[in-house]
Amino acid sequence: MRRLFAEFLGTFTLVFAGCGAIVINQVSGGAITHVGIALTFGLVVMAMIHTFGDVSGAHLNPAVTTAFAAARRFPWRDVPGYVGSQLAGAFAATGLLRLLFPLNVTLGATLPTGSAAQSFILETVLTFVLMLTILSVSIGAKEKGITAGIAIGGVIALEAMFAGPICGASMNPARSLAPALVSGHLESLWLYPVATVLGALLAVPACRAVRGPGCCTVQPESNQSRS
Repeated sequence: MRRLFAEFLGTFTLVFAGCGAIVINQVSGGAITHVGIALTFGLVVMAMIHTFGDVSGAHLNPAVTTAFAAARRFPWRDVPGYVGSQLAGAFAATGLLRLLFPLNVTLGATLPTGSAAQSFILETVLTFVLMLTILSVSIGAKEKGITAGIAIGGVIALEAMFAGPICGASMNPARSLAPALVSGHLESLWLYPVATVLGALLAVPACRAVRGPGCCTVQPESNQSRS
């Protein structure tokens, strides 16, 4: 339960800060700016990894949890609990944003500005790069050390900075599903869960190809424990 609560709190903070930055940027006339929004997402992920990484691994993302399981670094039996906690945290954060900003239209939802195919490819590639980075700086489903949070947060900020204006740079089904459902913007709802999970899963064989077949072997129990 401690691991699940950590995933809930970490994802809540991610969505509240990241989507909150988008909402506040809109209501303040652009005070935060696109660069500020990208940095907010990167910094909050880095902070949550350092806060909860030793408890739950700080996945904060159903696509990451699914890819860790596919890579045999995380037990499949724990995936539903993690994903449920992540979604609950995302919906709780979005609900609080709705309470604070009842007139905001999107609540930070990720909406393509170009074609659906363009955003689908972008989200797949972005999540692929993110997951490849995560696999490379982690042991089991836990981060290797203090530099892991910096690397992962840096990749998220970088990708959000250059791709955000086109596809929203979600890389996270929970981060996209909650604002879309609460705000009622369902027109592109399918795109983000499918593309992000696909991109994360593609990173697993790519990691093996680069680092060898042993890079995704089952880790010792001491490395997989979150209790």
